[in-house]
Amino acid sequence: MEQFTLNTPPPPVPDTPFADADGRAAKLADFRGRLTLVNFWATWCAPCVRELPSLDRLQAAFDEKKFRVVAINEDRRGAAVAKPFLAKLGLTRLALYIDTRLALAQALGLRGMPTSYLIDPAGRVIGALTGPAEWDTPEAKALIGYYLNRKKSPGRAHAMP
Repeated sequence: MEQFTLNTPPPPVPDTPFADADGRAAKLADFRGRLTLVNFWATWCAPCVRELPSLDRLQAAFDEKKFRVVAINEDRRGAAVAKPFLAKLGLTRLALYIDTRLALAQALGLRGMPTSYLIDPAGRVIGALTGPAEWDTPEAKALIGYYLNRKKSPGRAHAMP
């Protein structure tokens, strides 16, 4: 998790819409109240594909009411490609979302895939990790656990364990 870069101060999430796997409109604000890891991926991105199983296991390790992995697919054909792809890999815990126009990716400043953004329950972008990661390692779980258990206190800087 050395590649994880903190935002100081953490900016609010953009209000840019994207879609859920069924085509319904969604926004990052929909996840307020829980820690959220937003991951941008595509079926043609080999590092993304290697990373997806660890994201699925990470979601399994934490309560969905407190923490959610939001996998945002960037394939041009969206859910038509992404849904069967995740099923083929046997990944059942990832919440699939679609951003075929790259609007949210651009609003967040995405520079490459995979990229993951950690968003606090108040809807602020704590930090990001560009490139593949093993999200189910003890170090990654400690990062998530730290922000899940962090006491809210005004003026307290975001810091990593």
